[in-house]
Amino acid sequence: MAAVAELNPSSPCKRPALCSSLKCSYALSRHYNRRSLFLRPAPVSRGSKIYCSVTSNEIQAPVAVKIDDPKKKAECYGVFCLTYDLKAEEETQSWKKLINIAVSGAAGMISNHLLFRLASGEVFGPNQPIALKLLGSQRSIQALEGVAMELEDSLFPLLREVSIGIDPYEVFQDAEWALLIGAKPRGPGMERAGLLDINGQIFAEQGKALNAVASRNVQVIVVGNPCNTNALICLKNAPNIPAKNFHALTRLDENRAKCQLALKAGVFYDKVSNVTIWGNHSTTQVPDFLNAKIDGLPVKEVVKDTKWLEEEFTEKVQKRGGVLIQKWGRSSAASTSVSILDAIRSLVTPTPEGDWFSSGVYTTGNPYSIAEDIVFSMPCRSKGDGDYELVKDVVFDDYLWSRIKKTEAELLAEKKCVAHLTGEGVAVCDLPGDTMLPGEM
Repeated sequence: MAAVAELNPSSPCKRPALCSSLKCSYALSRHYNRRSLFLRPAPVSRGSKIYCSVTSNEIQAPVAVKIDDPKKKAECYGVFCLTYDLKAEEETQSWKKLINIAVSGAAGMISNHLLFRLASGEVFGPNQPIALKLLGSQRSIQALEGVAMELEDSLFPLLREVSIGIDPYEVFQDAEWALLIGAKPRGPGMERAGLLDINGQIFAEQGKALNAVASRNVQVIVVGNPCNTNALICLKNAPNIPAKNFHALTRLDENRAKCQLALKAGVFYDKVSNVTIWGNHSTTQVPDFLNAKIDGLPVKEVVKDTKWLEEEFTEKVQKRGGVLIQKWGRSSAASTSVSILDAIRSLVTPTPEGDWFSSGVYTTGNPYSIAEDIVFSMPCRSKGDGDYELVKDVVFDDYLWSRIKKTEAELLAEKKCVAHLTGEGVAVCDLPGDTMLPGEM
């Protein structure tokens, strides 16, 4: 791999010896054994930097040309510009059509675990090539280069392209999956309303970018917290994308609930099914043991300790992230990345007969009488085509319904707090207490 240097055309070069040997990637195309070489000039827009490869001293770097179109497709990185010609369908029958996956916060710890497992093929299959489109910030651009270098060195045969950038209008171009991980954590003294506003602005802008340049059927999984309301903001700013395509990640909460039920029952976790997380990804979330099953039997027939189910079990699931931080000294990046993969897999793989999975989805038209026009975690089933349907064969008792109404009230309050970001008027923040998860602080 050629070394990579940064060229800033607006300032004198600080390393003349290096700059004299720079060659920006320019158009060159040839075909050999079904391979194509594409080396094109990197776009210069919205303050983007120019990245050039070190070559011989005989070739000078060309003068940068300003590109006015902010939606120009981002360039691929390094060795990923050398790809099989996947457009020649008749010549590459063993490959499926390339899937474009955009990831925000791509230089963070969650992505550090996530990207390599995506590239390995364990989610989309052993003959499904993918392109990774990595979005970062101006501050993280060098870290993004490092991520791309590690992906290069890992030699994943299914990873056909990697592009990096700081402009969502470039990175989200033609994205078929958007994993929105990047968000600001709550700092010392920051009110929850402030975090909703700061992160809400991020997701409003990303929603607009998806609406402008992504695939019309892009599947969006929002991880950055508060993820339910961020997903609502994102979908409200992307009116050309079906609202049903937006998900807030509550799969980690479901996985934690399955773990606790398995431990209590003395079984392996694969015996636990039909677990639902209702509501918000906060400490008002409702782990549903009423509809859950252990080895095919209702949980309450296997775990007869109702007090444990209503108190200890629920609290353990709600506060698991905070306990992990106390033990580990860091947030649950690895298990969060696993749950993102689980969430994708649940949408691209048919749901096992009789089972379901949890996801924060748009409530309009829901069969449970939950308030409409919010993003609320509910039980879903999928045929494996990326779509889903809400499960109708669930039951409620007074305990479960009272908890659901509490988390519903919290989400309705959050919605009012971000009205200025969803096009619904002036924001009014009257949040019912601080119920943020410890990992968000």
